[in-house]
Amino acid sequence: MAGPTGGARHRGCARPCARGPVCARGRPAPQAHVTAGTAPAQAQAGCGGRAAALRAGVMAAAGAEALAASVRDFVSGQQDGRAAEVAAGVKDGRWTVLQLVEALGFCLENTDPRMRGRGIQLLSQVLLQCYSLLQEKEVLHLVLFYESRLQDNHLVIPSVLQGLRALSMCEVLSPGLAVSVLKAIFQEVHVQSLLQLDRHTVYSIITNFMSTREEGPFVEELFEVTSCYFPVDFTPPPNDPHGIQREDLILSLRAVLASTTQFAEFLLPLLIEKLDSELQSAKLDSLQTLTACCAIYGQKELQEFLPSLWSSLRREVFQTASEKIETECLTALRALSACLSRSVLSSDSEDLLDSFLSSILQDCRHHLCEPDMKLVWPSAKLLQAAAGASLRTYHRISHSVLPLLLEQYTKHTQSSQRRTILEMLLGFLELQQKWGHVEEGFLSSSNLELVVDHLIRLALHEEDSQSSEAAMEAAGSLAPTYPKVFSGHMVPRLEEELQSEREESHHKRHSLQQRCLQALAAVSTHTSIVKDTVPILLQHLQKVQKGTEAKNTQDVISVCLSLHRVALQCQQDAEGCWYFHQTVVPCLLAMAVQAAMPESTHTLPGKALLEEEVLAAMIPVISAATTHLSPELAAQSVSHVVPLFLDGDVSFLPQNNFPCSFQPFGDGEHLEAQRRLVALLMAFVCSLPRDVAIPQQEWLLRELLALSCSSNCPFTATTAAKCFAGLVNKHPAGQQLDEVLQLAVNRMEPSLAEGPRRTQALTLLLWVTKALVLRYHPLSSCLTDKLLGLLGDTELGPATADGFSLLMAESPDVLHKGCHADVRIMFRQRFFTDNVPKLVQGFHGAGPDVKANYLKGLSHVLNHLPKPVLVTELPTLLSLLLEALSCSDRVVQLSTLSCLHPLLLEAPQIMSLHVDTLVTKFLNLTSSPTMAVRIAALRCAHALTSLPTTVVSASAAPCCLLLHVEGPGLPDLLGAASIHFSHREPLLSYSCSHTRAELSGHWPSLWMTRRGWCGRKQWQHVENGECVEVAAGGCQRVGDVADGTISVPAGSCSGAQAGEHPVSPPVLTNSLTGASLSHQVIRPNATDPLDPQSPGVP
Repeated sequence: MAGPTGGARHRGCARPCARGPVCARGRPAPQAHVTAGTAPAQAQAGCGGRAAALRAGVMAAAGAEALAASVRDFVSGQQDGRAAEVAAGVKDGRWTVLQLVEALGFCLENTDPRMRGRGIQLLSQVLLQCYSLLQEKEVLHLVLFYESRLQDNHLVIPSVLQGLRALSMCEVLSPGLAVSVLKAIFQEVHVQSLLQLDRHTVYSIITNFMSTREEGPFVEELFEVTSCYFPVDFTPPPNDPHGIQREDLILSLRAVLASTTQFAEFLLPLLIEKLDSELQSAKLDSLQTLTACCAIYGQKELQEFLPSLWSSLRREVFQTASEKIETECLTALRALSACLSRSVLSSDSEDLLDSFLSSILQDCRHHLCEPDMKLVWPSAKLLQAAAGASLRTYHRISHSVLPLLLEQYTKHTQSSQRRTILEMLLGFLELQQKWGHVEEGFLSSSNLELVVDHLIRLALHEEDSQSSEAAMEAAGSLAPTYPKVFSGHMVPRLEEELQSEREESHHKRHSLQQRCLQALAAVSTHTSIVKDTVPILLQHLQKVQKGTEAKNTQDVISVCLSLHRVALQCQQDAEGCWYFHQTVVPCLLAMAVQAAMPESTHTLPGKALLEEEVLAAMIPVISAATTHLSPELAAQSVSHVVPLFLDGDVSFLPQNNFPCSFQPFGDGEHLEAQRRLVALLMAFVCSLPRDVAIPQQEWLLRELLALSCSSNCPFTATTAAKCFAGLVNKHPAGQQLDEVLQLAVNRMEPSLAEGPRRTQALTLLLWVTKALVLRYHPLSSCLTDKLLGLLGDTELGPATADGFSLLMAESPDVLHKGCHADVRIMFRQRFFTDNVPKLVQGFHGAGPDVKANYLKGLSHVLNHLPKPVLVTELPTLLSLLLEALSCSDRVVQLSTLSCLHPLLLEAPQIMSLHVDTLVTKFLNLTSSPTMAVRIAALRCAHALTSLPTTVVSASAAPCCLLLHVEGPGLPDLLGAASIHFSHREPLLSYSCSHTRAELSGHWPSLWMTRRGWCGRKQWQHVENGECVEVAAGGCQRVGDVADGTISVPAGSCSGAQAGEHPVSPPVLTNSLTGASLSHQVIRPNATDPLDPQSPGVP
């Protein structure tokens, strides 16, 4: 076969050859066969030259022997590691690739395909590491060799493909070589029959060659051979050694399909076709591929298909019930609009963007006039997606839509309609913020103040709270664009309302103040506005914190919530963040210190700030104000705050004329109020970046450790333990950390053994263990073992079991990534692997009075474990989870139900094996006295519908399905009727002379308690109705509900009341088999046979 450049491949030659001396078989031998060991053509002068030549020959011979030995070891299958050694030798120049080919000659010409395969595998593995060292001529001959091997035995093909993949990455490919390789693959290899790994290799070769853009004459063939796999439908086999996932294949195929514009004429019709399919996965893959293609396409590629693409996207957004599909549709529409926005127009070309946006406006704009209709939000989302693509699309859409929305707001008077319109306006305003200040826009200077007045009125006085919130959001979106208007007009109005002393009812006054606080926070989206609103909020806090009544506490919390929102909005702006920090943090600390001072008068001013709820509300304010500081500013701030708590240095606080010193770590009961403020210290120091040095850190750690073990106040002890743990988590590894941890262990162990402060010691142990588990510290395993031992303690066991939830869950204030904690990836998986076997072992060896502790701890660990990991371990742990459902502890029940619910959906094969037990336990828990347990049990029962119908139906006999009988025209008497089924089949039909009703589908999809519905109703009732109970056996009572009942023996066909003619009873049958089922017809208010408290029920 002739190569693209005219080089020949000799028939029967198993090794790549170049034009050169004739080999022993009469074929041209490789030029590289003349190695350094051959004597030079010219004579060497003197014996020195001969000695050098001799040494060179000896070294070459030794190198050749070493290479041959490595080749033999690899080919024989004894040492796969030899491939790396050979590659290293090629990289450092000891051998060349052609020398390796020469050494492989004996196996490349071997008649055993396995031997040939091992030889080519070695060569390919070396090339994958050394392809960048090859010269153009070497690449040419290697390609010709590999092309010939594509005709070899199927055992050899995978290694050949790996070699071609290595060569496809070479930068010295000769012209036409990529086309030659692709043509050889298409002609000689049936790609569809290859293993997944080998198909992936082919895709990689194609992707590598795509970068050369040599696909020209093979565009359609190349598209056909790759697009036949679209969309990818692949489920990885269990225990797949290659670890190939469906997502890997999807992304690889998408990279090929979206790699060239020449595929557009074939790919876009395929995507449109798949968008019209019924498979959600096909729709999602098509939309994501379309988005990827828009990154390289232009007007030329899209022009012909734009109407069809828009039609498909619009249909999916208007009709789909899937949020995923809707999101991907909007992303694809945004990508299409952005693609058209980037296109450069010539003088005579059509502006496709303008016509495309016109189509969108034509199909969506009129729906905005119907705020009560279901298409209003899909239309708004489509318009916002297109407007978000570029500044040009925003101008085109907003100039058409925004005046219409303002007009509709004036036209509609209902609060729900206005709220919808305001929320749509907010979406467009946020886009305006994205694209910066628009010159005139729809908010010109002449009407901007009018709009602000309108927003103030809505925010403060609109009765509908959702409309009020929408107005606040709109103000926050507009404020960065027009900060002067909002600072000069809206902020003063809000301050005036906040400070107003008008005589109104307490409830009305309180509601108005709450809205003022919320509006001040919402509008603080620009630094200049923050500098106006923060002093107002702090001044109001000073005013409301003086008092001990409950209303003062709630008022303080409200101000803290507003400050927290402002802090979050300032985080991305360095100037605003620093202003907020240096203004708010010292002020909050000063007010708290003042409140904690010993009583000097008969009144008790400021004590609201010492309430746990208030301190808990101040913690996120200080934390949010600290996390985004630069290291330099954080170091400046920490140099003031830590000395405040250790030395009592109040010099940096405003209004620091306190009656006595501040000593939160001092001794004495009179300092208990000051110790509570350690919570604020925790909020600050645990939010600092890790590279910020904390002054006097070792002293601070010792004080926190002592306070956490000695304080009689649970709040103070817990916050001190959390602060200690947060600092330990970030502490650099080394001797100092080891000493601190040893000191902590020495303090905890005696207190855990006995004494009045065992609970404080356990709290400290839990938080320190969490701090070390997160950073993979070696001591974490030792501390975890201590916790496992405490599960057998009758006093501390339940609290220890609850502590396993603390270890696995995300902490809201410390030890999370947002506050720069050292959190390693997959720490939960590691904790599970190390400790769940110990939990199981402890459970089996524990006494009956503490077994529940182990179940609770296990349930907490599993409940926080990533579900894919849990599914793999489910077979070994399911029996314990089922036993946990029988535990009397409500926390264990709830945690276990929360763990099982997703498993019913994600691992139906495994759960089907235990369906009898699951159904029974779920139904037992539906009568739990705890509402949360009942709800969780019903959710799990409903999730049983994911199991195969035959599996669930076979276990349904002892179960009761509660359905509500209702329908148009039913008497009020029947409105409360219930129908109870116990049966073995999924399909039932009920008929009689008076009524006819059918229940179709999978019966467990409908569950109800006496407290309400859970699931969708599928019961259809025609004409009048009856209340029916189907029982496993017993008597049968038949009759019309309004006229009383008739009792007949089970299985009878007729019966009669006294003085009446016999009537034909309604018959309940299995619609599949025709078999009759025993049943009862009862009055709605009659004795409930399922209620053990009902009279007459045994």
